[in-house]
Amino acid sequence: MSVKNRVLFTLLVLLIAAGAGLAFVTHAPNRLMSGEGIPLSGLLKGAWALLLLPVIGLLALVFVSPSRRIYLLILLLAEILLASLVALAGHQAVVLTGGDEESLARISFGGGFWATTALSLLIASDAISRFTLNHSFRVLLNLQLALPIVLLLASGELSQLSLLKEYENREDVFNAALWQHLGILVGTLVPAVLIGLPLGIFCSRSPRWRPSILSFLNIIQTLPSIALFGLLLAPLAGLAKAIPWLGAHGISGIGAAPAIIALVLYSLLPLVRSVIAGLHSVAPAVIESATGMGLSRPQVFFKVQVPIALPVVLAGVRIVAVQTVGMAMVAALIGAGGLGAIMFQGLLSSALDLVLLGVIPVVLMAAIVDGLFKFLVSLLETSRR
Repeated sequence: MSVKNRVLFTLLVLLIAAGAGLAFVTHAPNRLMSGEGIPLSGLLKGAWALLLLPVIGLLALVFVSPSRRIYLLILLLAEILLASLVALAGHQAVVLTGGDEESLARISFGGGFWATTALSLLIASDAISRFTLNHSFRVLLNLQLALPIVLLLASGELSQLSLLKEYENREDVFNAALWQHLGILVGTLVPAVLIGLPLGIFCSRSPRWRPSILSFLNIIQTLPSIALFGLLLAPLAGLAKAIPWLGAHGISGIGAAPAIIALVLYSLLPLVRSVIAGLHSVAPAVIESATGMGLSRPQVFFKVQVPIALPVVLAGVRIVAVQTVGMAMVAALIGAGGLGAIMFQGLLSSALDLVLLGVIPVVLMAAIVDGLFKFLVSLLETSRR
């Protein structure tokens, strides 16, 4: 038999190698001591041996000619495998801690868990991309991959994992950091859009000024984020000292103000470029036809150019939003708070689970923001057809 699906075959080989060669979970007596790795092979006992069935099913499908039905079956098996791997980690945590909520033992995800779950997600995502060409449907299918894991979290099956224990111990701190992170995201997007859209329109209509403006924005983009944060400290501190009212309202050398200003500056280049590209994507013949129909210049802009350019502009906003979610982590170094503060606290205390408590929500937030904007763009593109 010959391999019919080389992508699936490659991902399965990597998945099996990761499951066999890396620790699936680690067991440590307490938070301060290093853990002992437990391989996946040592956990597949009793009913959990059924975990091999999705893998066997996927291996069999490697030799079947691809079709929409086959890709749907691959998606279902990959999703079952993903949910089963997460459930197995939660079950093992209960076994090793005896279900004792007060236990000092820490059961953490090992390299094998991260590798096998990531590869399961890749298998599912690849199947989704080949199953349908509809972008909106793709986004929905990708989002539903998280549903089984959400149900496991809600049921308490994962509560004995050290990551969930870290969350329980710092729930108030985590919730405050999450809202701070969302505040930085919204506080960056709103002024970035309010500045970037008019600037992009100006650049699209002013070829003379466009190179100078884009060159300036390019220079800002090349500056490291830490350096830009540092450059803003002294001016804002001096401004707050000269005008106490600004300091009383949070404008100072440290905190959210320099972080948001820096993130807005970083956001302008991709946003301005997307506006220019969107407006230039409108064919001159379309504009001439609209003008010939008696539409004024403002009417042509708002009724013809904007609707056509909107998907491209939204794609630029999507890039800015995802970029901001990630870069806001670094803003914690200047007192802006957010999930980056939890991550750096974990790094300073050498607590990997605390680092993950700050990192994982940011990854999920970026994926959700990316998915939502892709969904909006696909809806706009579908409505234009």
